[in-house]
Amino acid sequence: MLVNQLPLVIHPEVKSALADNHAVVALESNVITHGLNYPANMETALAVEAAVRRSGAVPATIGICDGEIFIGMNQEQIERFATTSSITKVSSNNLPFVLAQKGMGATTVASSLMLAELAGIDFFSSAGIGGVHRGGEYSMDISSDLIQFTRSRVTVVCAGAKNILDIGRTLEFLETQCVPVVTYQTDDFPAFYCRSSGYRSPQRLDSLAEVARAIDINHALPGSAAMIVATPTKPEDAIDSDDVQAAIQNAIKKAATEGVTGSLVTKFIMKAVEQATYGRSATANSAVLVNTAEVAGQLAVVYHSQH
Repeated sequence: MLVNQLPLVIHPEVKSALADNHAVVALESNVITHGLNYPANMETALAVEAAVRRSGAVPATIGICDGEIFIGMNQEQIERFATTSSITKVSSNNLPFVLAQKGMGATTVASSLMLAELAGIDFFSSAGIGGVHRGGEYSMDISSDLIQFTRSRVTVVCAGAKNILDIGRTLEFLETQCVPVVTYQTDDFPAFYCRSSGYRSPQRLDSLAEVARAIDINHALPGSAAMIVATPTKPEDAIDSDDVQAAIQNAIKKAATEGVTGSLVTKFIMKAVEQATYGRSATANSAVLVNTAEVAGQLAVVYHSQH
């Protein structure tokens, strides 16, 4: 169907769930195309959807296929994303162009939020949000995710932000932009596959029912948009934050020595962390995706049970 002339294709299961006020959790497709290699990316995408279903909610993986916005994909469509090379990474800023050219696009956090809201989905799950990059106070390299949080009324369940980012400045930016941030059953703000970023959470809640009530209140307040609900990965799936920090600091020094600057620094650090963890980061990446999806589904079910 067309929503304001946008080619929106909602999967029948998702459409039925929305019509019945059933819990639905939106998922990004960028993790399929720009995260893991095939077949791990395919297996992880299906495992994430299965985690949402275990919680009692319906998954809706979002992507752009041949100029159409897919809200929910079948296995064949997910496999196409997993096996097709050079799919464009689509954020809020380049979404109109990918749609106009009738191409394929893998949605990021920012574009997924925009499209989830368009479809009427209240919850979105991601492993980690974008943030202020290291050196961002000079480069102004700040993820569009942070701006989109101020525009989309969708609750974001994540495992915090990646340690390669400047998490302190990321939290400061969110506070400045009046984006509510809460952690679930932990005092620390998590850092992707590390259970702690080293920064205290702005707010802790231990009950999903309390989080659901806070979401309702947030929606009722004028000018509010998204809420960030951060939940740490399971202890058995986590990577020690000290190991990651050591790898990051070594990579930053090496990047400066080799003259690596700008956006290339982030890629340089990511590669260094992967090497330092001997590939454990890939396994931990999948685990955190599954865990956040399950918690997002649980929260969505609790929220919809109150409405």
